[in-house]
Amino acid sequence: MTLFWSLYVTVLTLGTIFALTWLLFSTRRGQRAEATDETVGHAFDGIEEYDNPLPKWWFMLFIATIVFALGYLALYPGLGNWKGVLPGYGYLNNETKQEFSTGSSGWTGVHEWEKEMAKADAKFGPIFAKFAAMPIEEVAKDPQALKMGGRLFASNCSICHGSDARGAYGFPNLTDDVWRWGGEAETIKTTIMEGRHGMMPPQGPVIGDQGVRNVAAFVTTQLHGRKLPEGAEADVEAGKQIFSTTCSACHGPEGKGMAALGAPDLTQPSAFIYGTSFAQLQQTIRYGRTGVMPAQAELQGNDKVHLLAAYVYSLSHGESAAE
Repeated sequence: MTLFWSLYVTVLTLGTIFALTWLLFSTRRGQRAEATDETVGHAFDGIEEYDNPLPKWWFMLFIATIVFALGYLALYPGLGNWKGVLPGYGYLNNETKQEFSTGSSGWTGVHEWEKEMAKADAKFGPIFAKFAAMPIEEVAKDPQALKMGGRLFASNCSICHGSDARGAYGFPNLTDDVWRWGGEAETIKTTIMEGRHGMMPPQGPVIGDQGVRNVAAFVTTQLHGRKLPEGAEADVEAGKQIFSTTCSACHGPEGKGMAALGAPDLTQPSAFIYGTSFAQLQQTIRYGRTGVMPAQAELQGNDKVHLLAAYVYSLSHGESAAE
């Protein structure tokens, strides 16, 4: 903040407080000392107001708020570039002279948060580091690590995948063995760290409405083993031909998917996070789908992501992880 604006804020803030103080005392000075039955001479819907002074306790409450405001502005920022007297720290870590992320000193809400985070890192950092040095498969066997990973999951992942990690519409189930990008321990960690961006391109403009119905019929009957709805107008064999020439490049000739592309295994109904009904399949094929798993590297850091990966890994490898 420039000197001009710093002075502007300071003068405006203090000027307002002093003006209110003057107004409070000046109006008090003109009031009568004793209570009276006289009114101010105005009536509002038949209601009149006595011409009595402001109660003393109310007056003192105003004084208290003014004193509090001046005290707060002296201790904490609020007057332009004034940093405040307390807490008065200039560094995130006074011993190492580590600066705050903003490069400024003094008290701010952001600095207070950074100091709290630094205390937490100093206390829990060694615990996270201990588990981060272990293979994910080994961490997935440790009860303490799983409890910590579960809390991280509840705070950061459950909003999409659910508190039980069984997913929701548009979000995959993490407790089964069906994985879009692979369910190996390190692959899960990579997914959490770097995020994923999956896209199913719209096929409606390419294969037409009848082609969409035909492919949906092929997936329903041949890959899922279910019957078509009564009255469905679709050619399964034509859908098979379209699938082999258009869809197999990502999903494979047998529809088993391709982890490198994030293409799901179409033989597993649980892989269809947007629904498996004939109508829902047509919607997905015709208009495509786009999904984003946000990267957590900057938000959580390697050590916490390592615990998260171990927790997620344990959800689908519980028996093997516990052996």
